[in-house]
Amino acid sequence: MAFHDTSMIDPFGRAISYLRVSVTDRCDFRCTYCMAEDMAFLPKRDLLSLEELDRLCTVFIEKGVRKLRLTGGEPLVRKNIMHLVRELSRHLKSGALEELTLTTNGSQLSRFAQELADCGVKRINVSLDTLDADKFHAITRWGNLSKVMEGIDAAQAAGLKIKLNAVALKGFNDAELPEMLRWAHGRGMDLTVIETMPLGEIDVDRTDQYLPLSLLRADLERQFTLTDIPYKTGGPARYVEVAETGGRLGFITPMTHNFCESCNRVRLTCTGTLYMCLGQEDAADLRAPLRASEGNELLSGAIDEAIGRKPKGHDFIIDRRTKRPAVSRHMSVTGG
Repeated sequence: MAFHDTSMIDPFGRAISYLRVSVTDRCDFRCTYCMAEDMAFLPKRDLLSLEELDRLCTVFIEKGVRKLRLTGGEPLVRKNIMHLVRELSRHLKSGALEELTLTTNGSQLSRFAQELADCGVKRINVSLDTLDADKFHAITRWGNLSKVMEGIDAAQAAGLKIKLNAVALKGFNDAELPEMLRWAHGRGMDLTVIETMPLGEIDVDRTDQYLPLSLLRADLERQFTLTDIPYKTGGPARYVEVAETGGRLGFITPMTHNFCESCNRVRLTCTGTLYMCLGQEDAADLRAPLRASEGNELLSGAIDEAIGRKPKGHDFIIDRRTKRPAVSRHMSVTGG
């Protein structure tokens, strides 16, 4: 596809065509690897309004973004979030945007699945780390598995394609992943497993939870035939086909094998901060130029300046000496 002359090219020649937008830092779960239990949330005045989020996203789309993913926190707990989804769907109708999608914990899906489908959302990612109700409650602290299952049912009934995302946690769900794989594929859902990442001060020790996916893959290969395939969804997952189930399994390995060389993504927070890389603190404030004028020239210039600073990659490491996270902000701020 030919990019507009305005398209965003970073210093390493990568065209930025994928924007992830965290619409809220709030969530109705408190997953142990993502948030502290007593999270301090942003004051409402710091948040971009839905109109401001729409304006910002529209400028990015005009500058070459073709895929837009809404994340959180939990995007569906943001008040009137469907207003933003409906507004953004005009870019799908015009052809300017190829895909509008979201990542959710599934808790609100039974309410919103049909409306999402009506707005042109074709597929969603649902984060789900276990199929055991007690373990689910333990890891999410506040979550209810049956509500998520209802949400998945509603989404499939509405015709949405679902990809499940599971964070691989040693001693928690590693033994359960073969069963999850069979269950997901049996329902026509892809599954992606993700290595736990060193983001944010949390209450658990990540060095105890960390499971390299190379080990997980070797373990799965005792039961399944996995064949590498070139399938891509625009994100960082590398996929295999599972002969026994006929489904796809993705691996996201920020720790053991980063995927920075092909990174086409930037992340925008609900306060208008643009992160050029999930694993770096380097950021740009877009809220000030957004609020400083009616027109978008200042904003466009600030975006260009930021993209011009996009780093080549991240250097995640789970530091065994200090046990400090590589990046101090919580995963919930930039939406994973």
